[in-house]
Amino acid sequence: MDNFTSENLSHDPIHGYIGFVAQPFLAKQEICERQIIDGVWVQRMRQIRQLQTAWWVFPTAEHTRFQHILGVMHLASRAVAGLYESLLEIDPTTPSLYYVESLIRMAGLLHDVGHGPFGHFFDAHFLGHYGLTHEVLGAHIITHELAGDLSQVRRCPSGELLSGETLDPIQVAWLIQRPKVSTAEPDQPFWLQLLRSLFCGIYTIDNMDFVLRDSFMTGLSPRSFDLQRILHYSRYTQQGLTIHERGMPALIHFLSMKAELFRNVYFHRTVRAIDLELAELFANSRKYLFPGDPREHLDAYLDLTEFSLLTDVKRWRKSSDPGLSTLGDQWHRWLSRRIPWTMICQRNLSFVDGQNENCSVFATPSALRHYLQERLPTDLKNLPFAVDVARHMHRPHTRGATSGLNFYFDSTTRQVRPLTMHGLYQRLPVSHTIARIYAHDLSHQALFSELIDQLVGPSMEDDATNM
Repeated sequence: MDNFTSENLSHDPIHGYIGFVAQPFLAKQEICERQIIDGVWVQRMRQIRQLQTAWWVFPTAEHTRFQHILGVMHLASRAVAGLYESLLEIDPTTPSLYYVESLIRMAGLLHDVGHGPFGHFFDAHFLGHYGLTHEVLGAHIITHELAGDLSQVRRCPSGELLSGETLDPIQVAWLIQRPKVSTAEPDQPFWLQLLRSLFCGIYTIDNMDFVLRDSFMTGLSPRSFDLQRILHYSRYTQQGLTIHERGMPALIHFLSMKAELFRNVYFHRTVRAIDLELAELFANSRKYLFPGDPREHLDAYLDLTEFSLLTDVKRWRKSSDPGLSTLGDQWHRWLSRRIPWTMICQRNLSFVDGQNENCSVFATPSALRHYLQERLPTDLKNLPFAVDVARHMHRPHTRGATSGLNFYFDSTTRQVRPLTMHGLYQRLPVSHTIARIYAHDLSHQALFSELIDQLVGPSMEDDATNM
């Protein structure tokens, strides 16, 4: 009964009750999970929305990174409960069950700690200028700001670490980063390498939570895929995280639902129009938004959230600095949803094995824009238009640094095979690209549609442009 007084429950619309250790036991050098959750770096996630700019299009999707990371922490326990036995069988040096569970829970809780305003958009338009991603920055925050507290975590809701075990913040930081292709990584024990698939593979505790959560909160689907079946049929083998063939239909359903989420929510035409304007604002505002490399200004980065950024840019209109005042007017129009771009043309393209996307004019927005610009009539060469190319991988990690993380068990041959060999997986396209043309009005819609059709043929879709 003592466990009831040491544990708190948070009710979640996706997972039900999420439990976490709420108070340390009598040991003097112990930090409980709630203290990490209540810490400033995790609480900061309450002020960064999960859906970047899509919440402006889907009014019910006001959820933040905070709800998401609690959900990922919860899924960590569910995943470890089913996977630990097979992990220990493969690598007998694996630490105790409660060490592994605590490790994955803390990695799940902190995997987004490096995010800035507008999430992944901030990676591309700010952090990238310093050679950073939110994962790399998050690992830096974990090892420099949170290491002391993490090393004093002694238990999770299921149980306590063994005497002599100390949670390693470096392992937490390593788990949340994607494998590097070009540089050698530090040696890590085999059991830890296997666990990385829970964060960097095809079905992770991160993407399984956000597919469920974002689908529910946007109204796309109240229960988008069969999470329980995927977890039930997953085990570790010598090759890596392996799903039994009986779980493959559920996995394919998950990948298909994830693709639907990208097409209908993240890549929504109005969301991408908002992002086009935001990209220009960021390019002009970067020097005013933050003083430099966040690793050198962690105290300031702690205070940089969507809430703080949107409050600051609202004030710029009243600045005595003409440059800042002009930017303030532009931000005001954006905040008022006076977006200058209207979609006038869209084409969807799927790529399968053997098709080289990089050789396609749809490979980058600049390539497609160049193609269109050269074919405009002379009197329209100065016509303002924007190109957006949104690409989603249906069959993720078929090659590259993360290609060896996921497998399936073929019960007919009793062999573990690469996931790419499964018939259901092969039926998925490799990737899907949405190419859109935006302009300030619909005057030249027919012209741009004709130019695109010269590339791909007439569209069979409804290219509705109502916003």
